Amino acid sequence: MPPLPSWHPESLANRLPFLRRRATLTAATRGFFVERGFTEVETSCLVPVPGMEVHLQAFRSEYVPHLGVGERRTLWLRTSPELALKRLLVAGAGPVFELARVWRNGEASPRHAPEFTMLEWYAPGLGLAGLMDQAEDFLRAVCPPRVCHEGVETDLTLPFERLSMAEAFDRWCGGLDILATGGDAEALGAAAAAIGTPPREGEGWEDLFFRLLLERVEPRLGRDRATFLTHWPAPQAALARRDPADPRAALRFELFAAGIELANAFDELTDPVEQRARFIADTEARRAQHPGEAWDIDEDFLAALEYGMPAGSGIALGFDRLAMLASGARRISDVLWLPALP
Repeated sequence: MPPLPSWHPESLANRLPFLRRRATLTAATRGFFVERGFTEVETSCLVPVPGMEVHLQAFRSEYVPHLGVGERRTLWLRTSPELALKRLLVAGAGPVFELARVWRNGEASPRHAPEFTMLEWYAPGLGLAGLMDQAEDFLRAVCPPRVCHEGVETDLTLPFERLSMAEAFDRWCGGLDILATGGDAEALGAAAAAIGTPPREGEGWEDLFFRLLLERVEPRLGRDRATFLTHWPAPQAALARRDPADPRAALRFELFAAGIELANAFDELTDPVEQRARFIADTEARRAQHPGEAWDIDEDFLAALEYGMPAGSGIALGFDRLAMLASGARRISDVLWLPALP
């Protein structure tokens, strides 16, 4: 038989324990940040530039002028509120947080939905180590002491592991020095071949890096205790600063618990010249990969950076995944009131 529609009383009854736990999680999240001096904000969902991540696909829309006011233009549903929240930092609003609805086209799995909620918070003056402390405190405050998913259990009362990308590759990729490859596909290919993972036809540095990460590193993270995977190779810096102590690495981390990637965080890049260069490279890469789904550089965001964004750090946490861990749900659809997809 086909699955029951999400509005069916029996279907909702099956999800209701998870959804009620999600509701208490939402209230606890707001309380946690308000008590620490954060302001909850709401930013626009419909934007001229949905995000700058190369591999994400967005939902396109179009503004139609009403009574001749304005011009017809393409708009997008945001993939993240990140660029908007950083504009608010420039304006002097921070520290801020948002429980933001976001959209990513083509994503559907037990841990992915095309429409979902992202919790993002930004703290001026806070470094990456301080943000890790804050994230650790947050998970302990809103989740049960032990969380489990697909047989992987994590004790959140234990100190969270802080593991650099270089340490992780050295440990689980046969001593491979990932930072030494520096985005060089030939160098990484030779090193990977030496440990029994030769590059595939046409596989560049980034694709091979992520294959090693997904196959050899991530399955070992966030198991008995939660893990921060820190100091990413500079080619994966995105909107993060490079490490002043080692420019081969970026001040970025991801957080894992119960085997699930929960969050991605940056010590924020505030240099508009470097950010523009990265945006240009990202835009060119996206146009090559998705010719019909490209968008221009966010010039307004770069203008805000030029005006001056305070140093600080920020994090994007998948709130639905957190709700899964807090409630014991197996699928993301279990913690959505009316899932967009069955």
